[in-house]
Amino acid sequence: MTDMTSTARPHLNRRLAEFGTTIFAEMSALAVETGSINLGQGFPDTDGPEEIREAAVRALRDGRGNQYPPGPGIPELRTAIAVHQQRRYGLSYDPGTEVLVTAGATEAIAASLLALVEPGDEVIAFEPYYDSYAACIAMAGGTRVPVTLRPHEGRFRLDLDELRDAVTDRTRLLLINTPHNPTGTVLTREELTAVAELAVERDLLVVTDEVYEHLVFDDAEHLPLASFPGMRDRTVSIGSAGKTFSFTGWKVGWVTGSPSLVAAVRSAKQFLTYVSSGPFQYAVAEALALPDTYFDAFRADMLAKRDLLATGLAEAGFKVFKPAGTYFITTDIRPLGETDGFAFCRALPERAGVVAIPNAVFYDHREAGAPFVRFAFCKQTGVLEEAVKRLKALAG
Repeated sequence: MTDMTSTARPHLNRRLAEFGTTIFAEMSALAVETGSINLGQGFPDTDGPEEIREAAVRALRDGRGNQYPPGPGIPELRTAIAVHQQRRYGLSYDPGTEVLVTAGATEAIAASLLALVEPGDEVIAFEPYYDSYAACIAMAGGTRVPVTLRPHEGRFRLDLDELRDAVTDRTRLLLINTPHNPTGTVLTREELTAVAELAVERDLLVVTDEVYEHLVFDDAEHLPLASFPGMRDRTVSIGSAGKTFSFTGWKVGWVTGSPSLVAAVRSAKQFLTYVSSGPFQYAVAEALALPDTYFDAFRADMLAKRDLLATGLAEAGFKVFKPAGTYFITTDIRPLGETDGFAFCRALPERAGVVAIPNAVFYDHREAGAPFVRFAFCKQTGVLEEAVKRLKALAG
């Protein structure tokens, strides 16, 4: 049969032409092929609380959520999200008009950018950035303007002067991620104050990706940008159940913001998935009401795993940037005599039986990220111990 499809123009929309198969797919396939431990992709290898899983089973059996749930999300979950924001941060949201449930944070990001950005608008994002940011900005027709976080005194830091200089008359929106994937940086009160003042001064909208809000360590503190002066009515805040409750496959995320911002995001979201995750929404509503002891134990477990992997990576010869948040560790491979993160990660499974991700995929300025490699520590302790044992081969 003859293929009559025209070849005059590439099939893929030119806005997406730069986005091919993700590095996650490549490295996960390499992990399977070589029998390596996969510390590349950021998902837990164990499920979250049994009572929350049972809550989902109950909802399925009781027929709750098996048909289309309400477009904004079930009332129980929207109320639970509003209560969570009030209890944790003192932020008051109306569940009826200021909360929107999405198919994970990924859809929340896409819907926010599609709703708020028009062709020609500039969107400032910190690089390295989560890979969907670039694709969503492109789909909205916007222009991404990266501001690079650079290592300084053991952490990746924001240059506030560089951020100010990046704002132009075409800047529409700041896309902020804190706690930050992949560097593990948590923006300080002083940094967030400066970001808020800039947004107010230049009349910018802000989308904040806060999916790792419950994974902050040591002296770090998660402070929602919406809680700063002048920011509540110009900020779309994004949260997610996947990272906090270790049910990443459920894809339950949410947006909070002013009625006009949430209405705009909902207008885009309704033509993406319309609705999703019906029975799981009921379970997440229960999860958000778990006592503080759950969140404290979850954070303590991840902290112990962070320290286990960080120590092992340092003993293997990496320079380690110990994260203040998230469940990722960024390392510098130059002490190992390496400079190319792509080549290093593609060779690592054969050399040590471990898979990691080159940070350069999260940069527009690839050279700035070339020597950095990311490892995930959201795995079982025994898996991390075996990975550390294998990585010691790099130290000879």
